[in-house]
Amino acid sequence: MTAPVPIRIAIVDDHPMVAEGIQAILESYDDIEVIATLSTGQDIIDQSESLDPDVILLDLNMPGIGGLSTTEMLLERRPDMRILILSMHDSPEYISSALSHGAMGYVLKDVPTEEIKQAIDTVMRGERYLCTGAEGSLNPDGSDAREQLTNREQTILLQLAQGKSNKEVALELDISVRTVETHRKNIKRKLGISSTAGLTRYALEHGVLQGTGVSL
Repeated sequence: MTAPVPIRIAIVDDHPMVAEGIQAILESYDDIEVIATLSTGQDIIDQSESLDPDVILLDLNMPGIGGLSTTEMLLERRPDMRILILSMHDSPEYISSALSHGAMGYVLKDVPTEEIKQAIDTVMRGERYLCTGAEGSLNPDGSDAREQLTNREQTILLQLAQGKSNKEVALELDISVRTVETHRKNIKRKLGISSTAGLTRYALEHGVLQGTGVSL
């Protein structure tokens, strides 16, 4: 029987001991391969295409380009990239900011080993993961918060709500039609909306179209 293809992981953290510790933990699993440990956001931005990781474990606080900006720049190039934030900060502001920038998960650095593996498996299935401490910090009453749109998704929502086609949006923003389609799918999933008319209605009701002169 052929062995399953391992999950390719890139670790980005400016503290070598932290990165090496996480690498040692993950390499104890047969279905995970750590393909790179990098120390800056710029490193992963420059090498993401050649490395082609399945999941990026990304620290928030790094010199130069921080984790949030790195997340947004990576997703600009590849909207389907799975980014899992590893941080010691459990404040709601940090967590909600990471999610709104497009991260698929948020894990505190002091969680048990098996929880990091669980987080990787979860985002590989295309689902969001918040570790226990992060989930409690973000939703103290246990309620489930709707995923926030990234800045790029908000821009594309505005364009789509104005009646522009995927091709027109791609030309306007200088991105590929396929990238627009991926963003459009993610927007609909996050908002629970299935039609373009529904997106327009949402944009109107939430002030996205304010000042554009668009009406329904």
